Amino acid sequence: MINQSYQIQKVATFDEPWAMAELADGRLLISERKGTLKLFDPSTLKSIEILGVPEVAYGGQGGLGDIVLHPDFANNHQIYLSYAETGKGGYGAVVIRGELNLQEKNPRIINIKRIWEQVPKVSGQGHYAHRMIFAKDGKLWISSGERQKFDPAQDMNSNLGKVLRLNDDGTVVADHPFTQQGEIAKQVWSLGHRNPLGMAFDAKDQLWVVEMGPKGGDELNLIKKGENYGYPIVSNGDHYSGKPIPDHATRPEFKAPEISWTPVISPSSLVFYQDELFPKWNHKALIGGLSSEAIIVVDTESKPVREVQRLNMQQRIRDIHPAHNGSIWVLEDGKNAGLLRLLPK
Repeated sequence: MINQSYQIQKVATFDEPWAMAELADGRLLISERKGTLKLFDPSTLKSIEILGVPEVAYGGQGGLGDIVLHPDFANNHQIYLSYAETGKGGYGAVVIRGELNLQEKNPRIINIKRIWEQVPKVSGQGHYAHRMIFAKDGKLWISSGERQKFDPAQDMNSNLGKVLRLNDDGTVVADHPFTQQGEIAKQVWSLGHRNPLGMAFDAKDQLWVVEMGPKGGDELNLIKKGENYGYPIVSNGDHYSGKPIPDHATRPEFKAPEISWTPVISPSSLVFYQDELFPKWNHKALIGGLSSEAIIVVDTESKPVREVQRLNMQQRIRDIHPAHNGSIWVLEDGKNAGLLRLLPK
């Protein structure tokens, strides 16, 4: 175990925030689930609404979700948003990209293009996941939840319950493991996921995904090309009905998590801290916890992978973002949710 000291500074509040991204000048883009995108300036503590966000399907776990900047944002001003929408068959997540015009008095997103959607749309408003991250090679990764429908996580005619890798315009990449299994399967890098709510690359450029288990069995997975992570056939948790699910150990053909949690932590987000301001957290994974009201620090380089510190935040944590200056931005979950900054003590 480690004991990295820290202090918490409350900076601002937002209404059901979900994700944040940091611009080069230190300003933050913060999404709110009802469909509002805010531009927040930590130096003035003022936030303004960014216009042009499409209408979202708010309700359950749905609404406006993740925000990421294109790797060449400084030149092309492109941002990516994920959100829930309604359509034929029910609800599903969608990803758009557009240009963020910050030159006007009222900043807005223009030239919006829809580049990805969950297939098929289904009833219910849970387990969208829809986290996004860019790799160093410019490829866009998207996590897609199984929408509380179980079986789609194993169905290659659906992109639900999968981790996906695409070109920055949403087109499929040539070197994928399931390209012979149909158009949807061409997007897929790994399958058998439940509700993967956090994605991050470590210092070795390995992709890690944290996902909510059912009743028990939250997972941190190291993502490998073409692997099947087993849900809903195996899990270290059980169904909410009480019906047991076989554990990972019973089916070695499925990739087991590097670490799992029962009781659950209810993970919301994942980052790797790679800075010196908090030296004991350098190269460690930081996981936002909802029901656990915590930030869970995990050493992914130890064998086995293990939790090494748990920060008692006393609030549900929705997102974490290491700032350019080494401090750490933290978003609480829910109404009147705090934007917090973690600083050295």
